[in-house]
Amino acid sequence: MTREGDVVRSLVDIADTLVADYDVVDLLTGLADRCVKVLDASAAGVMLAASGEDLRLVASSSEAMRVLELFELQAEEGPCLDAFRTGERVAHEHLEPGIGRWPHFATVAVEAGFRSAFALPLRLRDTTIGALNLVNVGESPMDEADVVVMRAFADLATICVLQQRATTETQRVNDQLSHALNSRIVIEQAKGVVFERAGVDMSEAFGRLRQYARAHNLRLTDVAQAAIDGTLDPQVWTPTLRSSSNP
Repeated sequence: MTREGDVVRSLVDIADTLVADYDVVDLLTGLADRCVKVLDASAAGVMLAASGEDLRLVASSSEAMRVLELFELQAEEGPCLDAFRTGERVAHEHLEPGIGRWPHFATVAVEAGFRSAFALPLRLRDTTIGALNLVNVGESPMDEADVVVMRAFADLATICVLQQRATTETQRVNDQLSHALNSRIVIEQAKGVVFERAGVDMSEAFGRLRQYARAHNLRLTDVAQAAIDGTLDPQVWTPTLRSSSNP
């Protein structure tokens, strides 16, 4: 397959995740591997922002790269961090031990056999969610055509990750709504049980359930389910529990 074919195939593979269930770590590991294969990078790594906007290493193309990226996070200096913090491309950087913009990172990178680095933010409009970092054993800068391809890889991966997060959030909201609706059904059934056994109206039945839940530090839904199951404390049926609460 030609290089152009590799690029197209890689873009299609990444885009496919938009319409299928996928694992983010697997997606970004594939992204790192594609950068090595298609862009002739020596190694690649991907970081994503976690809670509190701290970056975490998510994927790397080799063990040497994984160790280097972990050191970057520990030392709090390096191309991925700069790309994420600024939201801008970090141009080709020749690495020399102990000097330059990342002296500690450069020292460890050179010890691992790498002589240059380049990074792009994973960004969609004003939202930056991480960074993609390439390192090479050579010192030659990337061709601009390769930078365009890398940018396309990074943009597609960003869209995929954001899409997955949006889907997860939507599912979470839907689950909460379903739980609330189901809880209300259980409570209505429990009100009917108390209404029948205690001989009180529905408003009073709800008040007794709610008051019992609060008095015993229990969830209202759990108290309602116990009433339906017939395991609730008989105290609820007695007329001593009065409440003005409305359903």
